[in-house]
Amino acid sequence: MAAPVDRSLAASTLVRAPDGAFQGKLDTTGAVREFLGVRYAQPVTLNLRWKPPQPVTPSMVTQDATQFGNHCPQTFTPFGNATLTEDCLFLNVFTPNKGGDHDFDGDDDGRPVMVWIHGGANVVGESDDYDATKLVGRGVVVVTINYRLGALGFLAHPALTGESPNHISGNYATQDQQAALKWVRRNIRAFGGNPQKVTLFGESAGGLNTFTNLVSPTAAGLFHHAIVESGAYAQTQPTLAQAEAAGTAFANAAGCNQPNPADVLACLRALSVSTILGTAFNLSSPNVDGKVLTQSIGPALASGQFNRVPLMNGSNHDEWNLFVALDFDLAGGPVTAATYPAAIAATIGVPIMSPAVARVQTQYPGGSFPSYDQAVGALGTDAIFACTARFADELVSPFVPTFAYEFNDENAPQNFLPAVSFPYGAAHASEIQYIFPVANPSTVGLKLPQTPLNANQRRLSDKMVDYWTEFAESGNPNGIGTPHWPRFHRDRQVMQSFVPPTPTTEANFATTHQCAFWDQLVGRTLPPDNDHDHSADND
Repeated sequence: MAAPVDRSLAASTLVRAPDGAFQGKLDTTGAVREFLGVRYAQPVTLNLRWKPPQPVTPSMVTQDATQFGNHCPQTFTPFGNATLTEDCLFLNVFTPNKGGDHDFDGDDDGRPVMVWIHGGANVVGESDDYDATKLVGRGVVVVTINYRLGALGFLAHPALTGESPNHISGNYATQDQQAALKWVRRNIRAFGGNPQKVTLFGESAGGLNTFTNLVSPTAAGLFHHAIVESGAYAQTQPTLAQAEAAGTAFANAAGCNQPNPADVLACLRALSVSTILGTAFNLSSPNVDGKVLTQSIGPALASGQFNRVPLMNGSNHDEWNLFVALDFDLAGGPVTAATYPAAIAATIGVPIMSPAVARVQTQYPGGSFPSYDQAVGALGTDAIFACTARFADELVSPFVPTFAYEFNDENAPQNFLPAVSFPYGAAHASEIQYIFPVANPSTVGLKLPQTPLNANQRRLSDKMVDYWTEFAESGNPNGIGTPHWPRFHRDRQVMQSFVPPTPTTEANFATTHQCAFWDQLVGRTLPPDNDHDHSADND
């Protein structure tokens, strides 16, 4: 005899939305309804490879949403698991099963929605690594998304441009993200969310993709707040012509160099996924195609020609330590006095004989640090993450409410990489576990044992989640029970420092990270503050 069906459980996890009915499940606590592996676009396989995502036809059949969908093709790294499955445009919805701590569902409009874009240099990562329980416990709806990665998400080529009705190519990953946001706009009310209160947020490449959508005309109106974690590192994007040149080199290396564009397209679409992943070209950047992106991120922010929504933006105090470990300690050994100039050149992307190397070495004398590894970590952090984040704050703050932060827990657990010869500190990606822990730590990357947060770190995590969710509700992170977080202004550059157990303010970020030196070295200058609405200067 069959077991009786639990009708209350089935009712609580069955949602009927414009795109169909979805049968989800409760999490192990019973506090979160999970709808996993929801398809937001047609499979991007065969003739749809290297084309914009196509809408899904609403189904008359209830869809099983109890298991994660495929994640997008990538090789194995410490930050993601290998897969060759192209059919990967899925998202996951996590929504409260009852009122959260802050219970943002006090009216008929629904709860705030937070859409997460995972990081991974736009070549690795997946949506199912993130446990949204803590965010959902504050009363928000969280959506995590997959998007095409590497060459499958960013290949531009004259033949692809030629077949496009808009005469563009290469921005498929960005279009995937926007297709997911359109799915949210159509359907999220059925899951208890408010489609007019959507926060787009992401870390590393996910943060850069958040900036990309912030300046993309085709993303206008799809989100209402933005949070960028360690994502300001690339503010100049290639032109379509530059991206096409790189894509042509990729196609030639893969054997797709036929004179007829139709034959090139047929060849490209016949390539195996393993061949695409094995072709040694780093195609991972959106391009300025005139439609999805009309200008690079930096100039768009400087001119105010972006989707003007409130912004939280920040970086971690020791970002580059993660990459020093990956590129040096775990690859060939620690940096030494003899290899320090070459490490500087590799970090800032110049030839070793460039005068910039000597200038940086003078500014960051290796012998003044506990180790040469930490010297490279400091200069890489300042050059690539810290001062670029501050510059983005300076650009956007005249136009929108801007809240800047630095994550400063020097004892943050390092759960991606093994121990090395120096302390990781507040390294790249170490803040993620304070917002949501990795959901499946035993199955991701190197499968390292996970170090839990201690009591003071848990208190910091509580405050950070309060800030993130309050910002999703109101566009301002300040709420009851959290230390005041002042707005960032060009002439009053105060940031929130996330130190355990309680955040505090800091006003010396630019000095600590030697931003005047880096601004001068790379020629960063601010435009006049002509558009500033001084009536909105109150914190």
